Amino acid sequence: MLSRIGLSTNVVLYTPIVFYWILMGLRYRHLGIATAANPRIETGGLCGESKSAILNMAGPHASRAIAPYAVFPSGPHAYRHATQLIAKLGLSFPVVIKPDIGCNGTGVKCASSADELRTILPLYPDHIDLMVQELIADPIEVGVFYIRPPDAPKGHISSLTYKTSPALTGDGHSSIAELLHKNTALNDTAHIYLKRLGKNANRILEKDEHFTLVFAGNHCKGSVFHNGHKDITPELTNALDTLLQDVPDFHFGRIDAKVPSIEALKRGENLRIIEINGLGAEAIHIWDPTTSLREAYAAQIAHYGAAFRIGAHNRKRGWKPSSPFAMLRAWLRQRRLLASYPIND
Repeated sequence: MLSRIGLSTNVVLYTPIVFYWILMGLRYRHLGIATAANPRIETGGLCGESKSAILNMAGPHASRAIAPYAVFPSGPHAYRHATQLIAKLGLSFPVVIKPDIGCNGTGVKCASSADELRTILPLYPDHIDLMVQELIADPIEVGVFYIRPPDAPKGHISSLTYKTSPALTGDGHSSIAELLHKNTALNDTAHIYLKRLGKNANRILEKDEHFTLVFAGNHCKGSVFHNGHKDITPELTNALDTLLQDVPDFHFGRIDAKVPSIEALKRGENLRIIEINGLGAEAIHIWDPTTSLREAYAAQIAHYGAAFRIGAHNRKRGWKPSSPFAMLRAWLRQRRLLASYPIND
């Protein structure tokens, strides 16, 4: 199963995809042609793009579904800027703090109070843009992948995945680390949680105390993903069409959202969008523990194939794809930034 390959997972999964990308680039005579799939987003959303810049493109209908957010600079005045924006947005603690440029949940923090916010903000490097965003309390978190060819009036949902945060229940005498190692379902990923927990891993949980191991909803950080393809409905597809066609020239990517229930999701109701991700997004059902490597390859190739076709179509319409050098610069900038962020919650 894909999620249990171990440390070589990225090499095993992504090396063939890199070769496929190169072959498709040769076929279309431009290695960056896929970036034109979302031509208004830097690199199409492959890397280095601003999260807030994508959300800022949303029209009035899509904006109402997006969790309120604002951007402020890190540095010595970050706390003042953040608290002013929290008040302006009408938010209350807890709130989410995250880098405006990033991926895989790196640097995402939850500030439960003003004091915790004051502690968190100095962990980020100076002179970067940070986002403060409402923490949506709805219990169901999903990643929904949406594709719409430029000449198609309607798009389709190619993947729906539920995200869950593993949790432990205390027995009154075992530490968090001991409970982790006793849990066979989490044993393979224990090192991910222990690295983040540090000395807190030695804390003994009270009997029946509930402890959530990860906040950021990303498989790299230890979240668990479940394929929800069976819950894709015409109503949900129509809702995504309405929302994402309100984001100019957005054709390929994934929304991360929360909903109050699976039934509401299937009805396409009460979606609260956290992020809109472009070309660099994955159909994250591939990280469901039951997904085979062959199925993951097929999903990746199908999605990137669609991105290249859409990019080629948009190029004919006059949009200019990113050059390979622009893509490399964006990736190197993102890589430097990721290395400077604090460990996520």
